[in-house]
Amino acid sequence: MASISAASPVAGKAAAFAHKNELAAAAVAPSQQQLQRRVSGRRARSGRVRAVATPARAPRAPSSTGSVKSAMTMTEKILARASERASLEPGENVWVDVDVLMTHDVCGPGTIGIFKREFGEDAKVWDREKVVIIPDHYIFTSDERANRNVDILRDFCMEQNIKYFYDIKDLSNFKANPDYKGVCHVALAQEGHCRPGEVLLGTDSHTCNAGAFGQFATGIGNTDAGFVMGTGKALLKVPPTIRFVLDGEMPPYLLAKDLILQIIGEISVSGATYKSMEFVGSTVESLNMEERMTLCNMVIEAGGKNGVVPADQTTFNYLEGKTSVEYEPVYSDAQARFVSDYRFDVSKLEPVVAKPHSPDNHALARECKDVKIDRVYIGSCTGGKTEDFFAAAKVFLASGKKVKVPTFLVPATQKVWMDIYSIPVPGAGGKTCSQIFEEAGCDTPASPSCGACLGGPRDTYARMNEPMVCVSTTNRNFPGRMGHKEGQIYLASPFTAAASALTGYVTDPRDFLM
Repeated sequence: MASISAASPVAGKAAAFAHKNELAAAAVAPSQQQLQRRVSGRRARSGRVRAVATPARAPRAPSSTGSVKSAMTMTEKILARASERASLEPGENVWVDVDVLMTHDVCGPGTIGIFKREFGEDAKVWDREKVVIIPDHYIFTSDERANRNVDILRDFCMEQNIKYFYDIKDLSNFKANPDYKGVCHVALAQEGHCRPGEVLLGTDSHTCNAGAFGQFATGIGNTDAGFVMGTGKALLKVPPTIRFVLDGEMPPYLLAKDLILQIIGEISVSGATYKSMEFVGSTVESLNMEERMTLCNMVIEAGGKNGVVPADQTTFNYLEGKTSVEYEPVYSDAQARFVSDYRFDVSKLEPVVAKPHSPDNHALARECKDVKIDRVYIGSCTGGKTEDFFAAAKVFLASGKKVKVPTFLVPATQKVWMDIYSIPVPGAGGKTCSQIFEEAGCDTPASPSCGACLGGPRDTYARMNEPMVCVSTTNRNFPGRMGHKEGQIYLASPFTAAASALTGYVTDPRDFLM
């Protein structure tokens, strides 16, 4: 893509925009070469002179000069490449080139409004193929304001000729909308927008979900998104990295949700504030992509800036056939500096929950066996993927019983919904998830969306409109998160959620799986 002239209207507007928002005085505005974009997924080489020869000098002893600290973590490497820097250190503020910008129906209208206000009513986005717009939050509702938000997205995408707009028009039958996907974070992965080594920003705090692919992914506000929409650049501070080493064989009653709840319970909801959380170890390597997504999805609940898992053959196999864009993975150097290391022997862990009203209110599931519940919710970007429903079906199948409380199932995307109805569950004699759920007395799987995870309008499916106790596979349990402000939410894995549905109490899944 052609570079933007410093004298162009867009560049001038960008500078004014940055001034209005009082960006750090030390931050240098991007040069013409820095604004050069990558072609076919790789950074264009700058013709800039980076060094000149100097007369030879007598070498000085290392004790007086110090060693060159060039070893970097994955996150530092990704941001260095995106800012055309040879190396970076935590705390530096840098302008980075953005590979993908995502927004949805909750934040999209605000982002669009800021973009038009700052760049002009007739301005064009920096790259129509790198802006991804996904309606997913407040979709299946009669609320006029929620419906209006989707209309605003549609009008903007038509005006800008946005290539990746996953629209929905017929709310009565989601299957009549072939472009509609569902929950943005899962759709981004399924549609090939998540790629190793890239920078993905989104107007949603759980954008960190995409770090499972070995990329830098984080949530940003509408103002920053409006700036990215017009320039393709963002000013970011390089975060330090905490490394989490997870080793040991994964017990058959644990899922990635148990692992991340265990971690958050240990370090607290502020334990990784503005830090990258890098997940490594034999356990992580054994996880499929959807389970890795669950790990990275909830780093924001620990205050993390981003989560990241090194890309490997599992990653590459998942991406095969999903994207034609070239990508280049990066990995932490052996001598990279981590602010701390946490090590877990996963084989010794037990199923856990997060009690109301915080994701770090950690407890073993078996310690909450006397907590009577009113309902179970299985869904969201955290717990509404295909593997999550397969896990729940495994518990129902093992028990052979019916649920004792209303059990709501909300697939994250159309593809997940189709998987529930079409893919046989291993060991189930050819039965699909949908058949197992029906036999167990669960609610019929609902239309794909964020559903009640964020509460939403009062007519949102499975919203808690009364004070209830709910075991949920979602990611947050703050007061009012799923609707009623006096509702109590126990965050859990799909295994634990299904087990709890069968008893009417918070239940350790080992009661059915061992």
